[in-house]
Amino acid sequence: MKVNVGSENKVKIEAVFDILKEYPDFSSCEVTGKKADSEVSGQPKSLEETIKGAKNRAENSFLGCKYSFGLESGLMKVPGTKTGYMDVTCCAIYDGENFHLGLSSAFEYPIAVTEYVLEDGLEVSSAFFKAGLAKDEKIGSREGAIGFLTKNRIVRKEYTKQAIRMALIHLENKELY
Repeated sequence: MKVNVGSENKVKIEAVFDILKEYPDFSSCEVTGKKADSEVSGQPKSLEETIKGAKNRAENSFLGCKYSFGLESGLMKVPGTKTGYMDVTCCAIYDGENFHLGLSSAFEYPIAVTEYVLEDGLEVSSAFFKAGLAKDEKIGSREGAIGFLTKNRIVRKEYTKQAIRMALIHLENKELY
C-alpha cells in the first residue's frame, strides 16, 4: 500500500512511517513525502486555519496512493493562558473521499515568541530565533519548539505522532464512524 505525506519535512515523514508500522493494516506500506501546498499562511493563527492547512496538504498530495496525510501546526485561541494562544498539530488523513482528523495535545509558546508570530507575522522557528531561543531558524525541522521547551522530553516527531494516532482512530474503527 502506498501512503503519501503532504510535506518534505523529514520529521513529519518519519512520524507517519513510525506510527503506521504499529498498525497491522499499514505495517508494510510505503511512505513517501510529497511537496504539497497548505494554501494557508506560513504560520496558521487559528484552529480553523490549522485544520484547513492539514486537509489541503492531504488532498494536494493524494496522487497514486491509498491514503495521504496532511500535518499542520498552528496557534489556537485558549482562554486563561498567558498569551491567549496555544500550539496544536492537526493530522488529516484523506482517502480520496473523506478526511479523518486528529489533534495533538497543546502547549503555549513563550510570550515573546507569540508576540513575534502575531505582531510581526513570523513563523515559529523564526520567532524562536529572533527571541534568542534557537541558534538557527531550522528548529521546526529538528526537535521543534516543543523539544526546546520540554528540554527534549517531547520532541516534534513525538508530538506529531499524537495527532497521527488520533486521526487513525477513524480508520481503525470504521464501523463507528
